[in-house]
Amino acid sequence: MIERKEIVISGGGLAGLIAAAAFGNSGYKVLCIDPKKSKNKSQQENLDMRTTAYLQPSQIFLQKIGVWQLVDGSSAPLKTMRIIDAAGKKLTVKDFNSSDISGTPFGWNVRNSDMRAGLLAKIKTLPNVKFEMGLSTLSTTTRSGMARVSLSNGHIVDCSLLIAADGRDSSIRTQAGVAVKYTDFDQSALSFSVTHEVPHNNISTEVHKTGGPFTLVPLPDFEGKPCSAIVWMDNSENMDQLKSLPNTVFDNLITERSGGVLGKLTSITYCNKWPIVSQLTDYFYAERTAFIAETAHVVPPIGAQGLNLSIGDIEALLQLTDSSANDIGSLKVLKKYHQIRRPIAQSRVIGVGLLNRASKVEGTMATHARAMGLNAIHKIKPLRHVLMQLGIGLR
Repeated sequence: MIERKEIVISGGGLAGLIAAAAFGNSGYKVLCIDPKKSKNKSQQENLDMRTTAYLQPSQIFLQKIGVWQLVDGSSAPLKTMRIIDAAGKKLTVKDFNSSDISGTPFGWNVRNSDMRAGLLAKIKTLPNVKFEMGLSTLSTTTRSGMARVSLSNGHIVDCSLLIAADGRDSSIRTQAGVAVKYTDFDQSALSFSVTHEVPHNNISTEVHKTGGPFTLVPLPDFEGKPCSAIVWMDNSENMDQLKSLPNTVFDNLITERSGGVLGKLTSITYCNKWPIVSQLTDYFYAERTAFIAETAHVVPPIGAQGLNLSIGDIEALLQLTDSSANDIGSLKVLKKYHQIRRPIAQSRVIGVGLLNRASKVEGTMATHARAMGLNAIHKIKPLRHVLMQLGIGLR
């Protein structure tokens, strides 16, 4: 059985679903597939409060395609970014306020489960979009006029454009023979959520010490208590040991690592752990195929760059296809997409990588240099404003 679609999106994570909603909202006939099977959530999974901070440009785009309106009520605004250097005897605290550069917050923090629910609700309103779980891409064959996608259920789909959103280990990218530059930072990250004694006041806080940043991102209250999502980066060996600690010991440790800035922390979800790497694909396209999100680039979880960079991919690709006349997957469109997005991704991969290396270094001299750099950025107003604008994608 051969089916015909204008666009096939391989990958049903947040990036794939955002792409499905965006292209579907523009009227394209879309098939989005996800290899994961739908299943009933366990009690532990229901407590999964992993979040993503959507920076200003991403929020504007999601609103434009009719998604943000479905999640706005469950978002927490990020009005201040607080950076703390806790490696010295005293905490060095610097606040970067969104009011310095804009009348709106830097971004908004949303639970991944809430965003996924909003995206699925949007897709259900689009009769031209079909989303299927439990399906994967087995193979792809491309030619100048179309891509043929063979699915795990035996079906074949012909399309004008194949969007690969199948992750950092993309089989589609591998089949296309496109190489990837890979860096392993010998770090891992833990993500989990906590309640705390002191209200966060919509302040996102990064605490730097050794091994990597400890970031607290505001969430709506949980059972009447102030709540935040945490991403903690450290050496991989340390993280393996931390994840298995008893709850009481773990809570004491994370309170100490946070510098006590929000009082006593109490973990309320299980920990997710993943390796910290960066990747950059040599080309963001192959014949009839566009690579987006982690298929194209992977950055450490610093400064909320990951999914926001992916949304930028989707927005640029959508603009190009909308202006492409009749052939949305032409070589001209895909080359232009590569020319626009790869330099931006490359700058983020390099920049975030440098920030991560600076954050993890140890020793008195390194600590002193980090504190001096933080003071200089905060003190020089034009520099502070430019870096804040770069950080949220306004430049």
